[in-house]
Amino acid sequence: MVTLEDVAKQAGVSLATASRVLNGSTRQVGAALRVRVERAADELGYRANTAAQTLARGASNVIGIVVHDLTDPYFAALADGAMRAAAGERLLVMVGTTHRDPEQEIAYVSALHAQRVRAVLLAGSRVADPEVTGRLIAELDSYRAGGGRVACVGQDMLGANTVAPANREGAAALARALAGLGHTRFAVLAGPPHLMTAADRCAGFASALRELGLPEPLVVHGPFDRDGGYAAAQRTGDATCVFAVNDVMAVGALAAYRERGVRVPQDVSVAGFDDIATLRDQVPALTTVRLPLKDMGARALELALTTDEGVVVEQVAGEVVLRESVRDLR
Repeated sequence: MVTLEDVAKQAGVSLATASRVLNGSTRQVGAALRVRVERAADELGYRANTAAQTLARGASNVIGIVVHDLTDPYFAALADGAMRAAAGERLLVMVGTTHRDPEQEIAYVSALHAQRVRAVLLAGSRVADPEVTGRLIAELDSYRAGGGRVACVGQDMLGANTVAPANREGAAALARALAGLGHTRFAVLAGPPHLMTAADRCAGFASALRELGLPEPLVVHGPFDRDGGYAAAQRTGDATCVFAVNDVMAVGALAAYRERGVRVPQDVSVAGFDDIATLRDQVPALTTVRLPLKDMGARALELALTTDEGVVVEQVAGEVVLRESVRDLR
């Protein structure tokens, strides 16, 4: 195996100089010496020691992304946006999924801190548990005290740079659009009550209906995934329009209605939230609130890498997209 000593000898430089060039030290090396060392490394087929690079720079060239569920197209799109942006900066990415377990999220941050990654991105809803949130904040504070960078996609609760989807506002806009089509009897497939994204979307939708003088929607809680939407759709009563607080729940609801012979939108209208990419193949096409998911992931990475002072919180508005899954009753 070719060693750093071999490269130094081939280039005719000291071991320290070869190390500064190839292990990413912040100490400057003259251009001529740098070229000699890099040429020698290429000729010998030398591969740098990443652990040595980390020690030399104080941080690795690795970004850690922690998401709740990588099988969910919402998180896949966020991660993809961040990873494409990282590739543009010549950074590597490690992705971890918590399976919606807050304890696992804290464990991931601790592990990434130990690995001295350059930045950590957390993508996903916060939970209504102050004790868990406090421990996550403490772990992030410890990581940042050592020079780490943090950004989040979700609620502004961690004292970090945050890309925050406008969940309440988007759901309220959707409620007004659906009511404008003549719907008055609504059900909400509301996800888990402790998950703040789900709670915010449900609350925004219900609040808009109250402002319009319409009856309160029937609220059905359940898991924040396809199977949760499938099960919740069995309990929507006589609602003419069903709002699932994310698209994967809406897809599950559509499957449940299809199996029962309930026609969408002739018998019941269905709407979701997020506009995940897999909706392109959905029949009927799903009405939803579109979020620029890949752009949100890329922006979170940019905030983590470039913001040195203060905390930046950027709210991202959703766009209501009316499609064939909703019937016009006017």
